[in-house]
Amino acid sequence: MEKESKKNEETKKESGSFSGSTFSYKFLLSPWITEASTAAMELNKYVFKVDPSADKKQIKKAVEDLYKVKVIAVNTVKISKKFRNYGRTPGWKSGFKKAIVTVKEGDKIELFEG
Repeated sequence: MEKESKKNEETKKESGSFSGSTFSYKFLLSPWITEASTAAMELNKYVFKVDPSADKKQIKKAVEDLYKVKVIAVNTVKISKKFRNYGRTPGWKSGFKKAIVTVKEGDKIELFEG
């Protein structure tokens, strides 16, 4: 009986925990490549568009699992939606959340390199 209950507890802990590769793609939507983000790569900072519900710990774990680098810091910014005129039609440009991820010196994410 005790062995079975221990196995059940272990499976509950594993299922409740964050498994990296399964959820990594959910949190990191796309790399954010602009002139400013390209310049930040020299300082070991990479910018990603992320899921608005993702927090810093989830983003850090996702980057470490997907790209096999050591993450030092994660900064997040929420970009608010903006009003735009599309010809005659008024509309809204949707907002999003982006993350600036600082990696350990010497580590590189190959996706961004040439």
